[in-house]
Amino acid sequence: MVLVTPDRFRGIPCPSYPEIRLAIKPGRKVARLIEAAQPCAVHIATEGPLGWAARRYCVKRHVPFTTAYHTRFPEYIRARWRVPLPVSYAVMRRFHGPASRIMVATQNIEDELSRRGFHNIARWSRGVDTNLYRPRPEAKGDNGPFAGLPRPIHLYVGRVAVEKNVESFLSLDLPGSKVVVGDGPQVDELKRRFPNAIFTGNKIGEELAMHYSAADVFVFPSRTDTFGLVLLEALASGLPVAAYPVPGPLDVIGYTGPGILSEDLAEAAKQALSIGPDRCRDHALSFSWQASTQQFIDNLAPFETSIWGKPSDAA
Repeated sequence: MVLVTPDRFRGIPCPSYPEIRLAIKPGRKVARLIEAAQPCAVHIATEGPLGWAARRYCVKRHVPFTTAYHTRFPEYIRARWRVPLPVSYAVMRRFHGPASRIMVATQNIEDELSRRGFHNIARWSRGVDTNLYRPRPEAKGDNGPFAGLPRPIHLYVGRVAVEKNVESFLSLDLPGSKVVVGDGPQVDELKRRFPNAIFTGNKIGEELAMHYSAADVFVFPSRTDTFGLVLLEALASGLPVAAYPVPGPLDVIGYTGPGILSEDLAEAAKQALSIGPDRCRDHALSFSWQASTQQFIDNLAPFETSIWGKPSDAA
């Protein structure tokens, strides 16, 4: 497998989100990388400059490819720049239209895209590392990451950006403490506005897993995620979830017991405290990496590699 990622290209910071780099004029280099790899299948993961360059190459050369709809970009763009949804969805339909399959994580996203005129949609669910993310009772002890903080500990993990709606979480009237794990363009603003909240910055690996296990409830305020992998990480750690009843939480959790979904997010957080860790863990165990990987492989659109013997005029 060959990955074509932004670190191979000259780039600029994404407007309003400098942590993300956008490749500059990647078309010719993307073409060279694809031809050098001579793949038997092409998958385009995002709708950024690299994605458009790969799409353009594949369409011009009549190379089958698949795409993934990971992010509700039209809703994100509306939250940041007030671009009307019909305009953004028209661009998304143009991008994904030639794909052999558009991979989506959940039924709700599939239904939504179907209503908006997308076709050839296939399921690609997600998995979670249940060995890394697991209940760790010692994390709540005196040596845990939240030792000394008033309980219950309400935790958010993810990007700190406007589309994640973190402000809604921090505005809730909740007892105990609110902790934000992650970084992003809104961090400084939210630190000023919510001085009583704890901002830890990014955490990864074992340290992140300990933060999940040390909390009492995971609060997921986003209304725009297509899935929310952090939901699975929290549940695998034995941490109940409070979220809005929107795509993502509805598909991952629904009303099956490991979390509370409600338009009253504060009440959902309070009710979730009564959910036991075993119930959360058992639910997360149904999302395996093996099943996710097999779905992805089955969704690919392989083609005859003899195509690479033909001369290229792609740019």
